[in-house]
Amino acid sequence: MELHGSLNMIGYGLAAIGSAIGVGMIFAAYINGVARQPEAQRILQPIAMLGFALAEALAILGLVFAFVIGS
Repeated sequence: MELHGSLNMIGYGLAAIGSAIGVGMIFAAYINGVARQPEAQRILQPIAMLGFALAEALAILGLVFAFVIGS
């Protein structure tokens, strides 16, 4: 059996799973915080969006590195 491709895509796949878990934890904490104190929504929402953006940026950066290192 012959394999074609590179192992860096497997590494990226694992990194993407980590990013997805991080995003899930961010929004779970946001929903929990808003459920406990609804008046804090306007304070918590920008923090949740910033965390989401940073987690997704790391996943996209990992994809770029996977292609750069792989070629």
